[in-house]
Amino acid sequence: MNQFNQYHISISIVFGFALVAGAIFFGNINQTVTVVNNDAPGNQAVQPAQPEANTDSVNPVTEADHIKGRVDAPIKIITYTDFECPFCQRFHNTMNQVMDNQDETGDVAWVFRQFPIEQLHSKAPAIALASECVAKLAGKEAFWQFADRYFEISPSNNRTDIETVIPQLVSEIGINKDEFTSCIEAGDLMADVEEDLNNAIATGGRGTPWSILVAPNGTTFPVSGAQAQAAIEQLITIARSEI
Repeated sequence: MNQFNQYHISISIVFGFALVAGAIFFGNINQTVTVVNNDAPGNQAVQPAQPEANTDSVNPVTEADHIKGRVDAPIKIITYTDFECPFCQRFHNTMNQVMDNQDETGDVAWVFRQFPIEQLHSKAPAIALASECVAKLAGKEAFWQFADRYFEISPSNNRTDIETVIPQLVSEIGINKDEFTSCIEAGDLMADVEEDLNNAIATGGRGTPWSILVAPNGTTFPVSGAQAQAAIEQLITIARSEI
C-alpha cells in the first residue's frame, strides 16, 4: 500500500502553509473548560469559560459532515481531531461514551472534523485523507467504523504502521481496494481536510483535540483538550439552558 508514501509529498505541499504559523498549534490545552474537584469521589462541577468571539466562526453543521446523532440536534459538539494524537484517541472514546448516554434524548450530535497537525504527526494527513475516502465510498457509518477502529488499534504519536493498518480497515469495512486506491491517488478530498483544518485555526484551535459546543441558541463554548466525560456531560446540561 505504498501509495501513502507516494502521496505524502503532495500532502506536505498542501499543509506547508501551516509551518508559517506553527506556534499557534501548541499550548493552551485544557484551559477552556475547568473541572473542579471538591475532594469527594465523583463530585465534579464544570465551569464553562466565557465564549470567545472566534468560536462563532465555526462552520455550520451540514449533512456533509461526519455526524453521530441528528444533523438538526439542538446541541452540537464539533471536535477537530488528529488521528495520531493520543489525546484525541482518549477523547474519541470519551465522546463515544457521552453519545451512548445521550441516545434517548436525541438532542446532542457529535461532529468529527479533521485537524491533522503534520508538524507533530507526519502521518496524520494521510490518515485523514483515507478516512474521507472511506466516507465517500461507503458512507457515514463506514466513516465512523473506520475512525472508531483506527483509534482502537493505533499506538498513536505517529507510530502507526499505516501501510498495514489502513488496508486492514478498508478490508474490514468491505471497500473495494482499487476504488480506494484511486480515491487516495486522486487526492481531491484533501480540500475537505484542509477546509476543516483552516476552520479549526480560525475558531481558535491551538492543539488537538479542539472542540466547540454549540448551544440551542447558537452560543458557542470552546473546549480544549481531552476533557473528562463528566465535564462534557455537565457542559451539555448547561447548554440545555441556553435557549
